[in-house]
Amino acid sequence: MEKENREVKSSVLVDLMYEDESAEENERSFYNALHEEQLPNNIEIKKLRVENVVYMNFKNDFSFKTGDQVLVLGEHQSTLNNNMPLRELMYIGRVLEQLIPIKDRYKKGQVNFPTPEFYTLYNGKDFMEKEKILKLSDAFETKSNDPMLELKVRVININPEAGHELLERCSIIREYSEFIEIIRKYQKKKDVEPYKHAIEECIEKGILADYLKRKGSEVVNMLTAEYDYETDIEVQRGEAYDEGREEGKLEGKLEGKLEERKNLTKKLYEEKFTVAEISKLLKMKEDEVKEIINY
Repeated sequence: MEKENREVKSSVLVDLMYEDESAEENERSFYNALHEEQLPNNIEIKKLRVENVVYMNFKNDFSFKTGDQVLVLGEHQSTLNNNMPLRELMYIGRVLEQLIPIKDRYKKGQVNFPTPEFYTLYNGKDFMEKEKILKLSDAFETKSNDPMLELKVRVININPEAGHELLERCSIIREYSEFIEIIRKYQKKKDVEPYKHAIEECIEKGILADYLKRKGSEVVNMLTAEYDYETDIEVQRGEAYDEGREEGKLEGKLEGKLEERKNLTKKLYEEKFTVAEISKLLKMKEDEVKEIINY
């Protein structure tokens, strides 16, 4: 298991669902909101996390298992990402390495393990429907009606305007969602201290009040890290787009030059230049010249 590292920041939601003293209660509430059968109080909840599943020293995952029955792998996203099934596939493999001893993997008899479930809680600003299912097989180069490998991620929009049922069934998720909306309200007003004033308003309204009273300053630090993370993601996406655009321009230029060379090769050949002469003039291999002129 990962050693505690205070240099690695969590989002507020991940802190609520994994780090905070109320995390186990919150995980139980989350599980019950997603399942028809409620989890008995005597069933232990065990937190899970694999090492190095961070970006920029930022954690946005929360995973736990309920006894030996269900393994819940959750992630918090403030930007849309259709690669969650691929990420979760890599994640679940590392989690199972923790849960299943090496010697058990080579037993003759079948080794059982908790049923995995994959969730992404989205609260970004870009539009997304109330809920969607992302499938690993959608990314396969060759499509099949019955793929030999599949992994589904249930992506839930927890923004208040999306009106997902999870917000009614799980108070901690609803209050977190309301908290973020209040932060955004102050940000839109260009408030100089949006986090501080949002925390004060939420405490006054009873939204995450106990949590914010206990960890107000820590929450400000987490929010700062979280929004820095979002900004970095957007910057990198922009850089990747620009790089791709420049690569596209370069490819277009190269294709144009190749076409020019082909046309010149054919023209020289029509004017009775030999293959050797064309090769020397255009600094090409003789085989390349022959291929162009179908020699």
